[in-house]
Amino acid sequence: MAEAFIYDAVRTPRGRGKSDGSLHEVQPIQLLTSVLRELRDRNQLDTSLIDDVILGCVTPIGEQGADIARTAVLESSYHESVAGVQLNRFCSSGLEAINMAGAYVMSGQVDAIIAGGVESMSRVPMGSDGGALFMNPQIVAHHNIVPQGISADLIATKYGYSRTDVDRFAAESYRRAVDAQAANRFHKTLIPFKDELGVTLVDHDEGVRPGTTVDSLAKLKPAFEAIGQMGLDALALLKYAEYAQINHVHHAGNSSQIVDGAAGVLIGSQEFGEKTGLKPRARIKAFAVVGSEPTIMLTGPIPATKKVLKRAGMSISDIDLFEVNEAFAAIPLLYMDELGVDHNKLNVNGGSIALGHPLGATGAIISATLLDELERSGKQVGLASLCIGGGMGIATIFELL
Repeated sequence: MAEAFIYDAVRTPRGRGKSDGSLHEVQPIQLLTSVLRELRDRNQLDTSLIDDVILGCVTPIGEQGADIARTAVLESSYHESVAGVQLNRFCSSGLEAINMAGAYVMSGQVDAIIAGGVESMSRVPMGSDGGALFMNPQIVAHHNIVPQGISADLIATKYGYSRTDVDRFAAESYRRAVDAQAANRFHKTLIPFKDELGVTLVDHDEGVRPGTTVDSLAKLKPAFEAIGQMGLDALALLKYAEYAQINHVHHAGNSSQIVDGAAGVLIGSQEFGEKTGLKPRARIKAFAVVGSEPTIMLTGPIPATKKVLKRAGMSISDIDLFEVNEAFAAIPLLYMDELGVDHNKLNVNGGSIALGHPLGATGAIISATLLDELERSGKQVGLASLCIGGGMGIATIFELL
């Protein structure tokens, strides 16, 4: 089997996903074209050598519909022979795109692909595409499907994480993100977003809030308690009857931020690198995806990590750095406890609580962040993982060259 190498990665800043965010007036196709053009220009790419562009997008309707990947290829003035496809595996879509691209290259069927994702959450609201998993009453009742915030609070209840525990983790995520931003640790991957006149609209992740502490987070009210009392807690507890009630601990300050953003990763074969004169940064060593119990929903990164480690013939101690998506604070807390991962190795520059989670793009963003930090810190092996709606998990191991 051939190897799949990562040659470059770029992303936009993550803009606040509200009407006052710096990227709210920017269409998602513009976010993507900025990424594709940067990959082309800074690598002096002959785009006819790119076989395909695979992009994650979790809400592929409206401005994000109609195969936004092919649209981005055309709008970026890539060679017309370059194809494009959009995929949706919920929050892991950006990493799924990387894994799919890696599989294509490993199979020997293609030489080079750009993988990544986009989500303009201020313009295309999360959940606006509907779907039977969340909207069909029979399916919801049959599988005890509840909103992810209820699932996160269920995890906290089941595994004993208090409000202080999750707030302490969130405060540390903010502290690390503030330090990383001040040290300019994202500069290799992050490209300022400029408008058509060349004016920079934003050059940093907008969600980072200096001065966030456990005490300041303690003032926020639980975000999911009210909807839980409307019957959703009862629905979850039908499956988890051993608990009398759900302890609601998550809120806007210890959950991932709604943001706008896009990312792209250039993946290719060894022959592609030789043909273009580009030097690979890393290889995709192994990847795995699993299904998990759909009510509690968000525990999938743990079995996914076990699966990918077994596939790679590695142990948890072989991994130097981890990027685990901070959809809610309880997820990385459980991940560390169940797998014995030191917090000093996980999300060392902060995570989605402080930096934001542009659904379809996040998997690609955290992979790029992981590679940058491995290079900066002189380490070699990293693992990226995300929980996924509907009860799934994904994990990928990257190895620096």
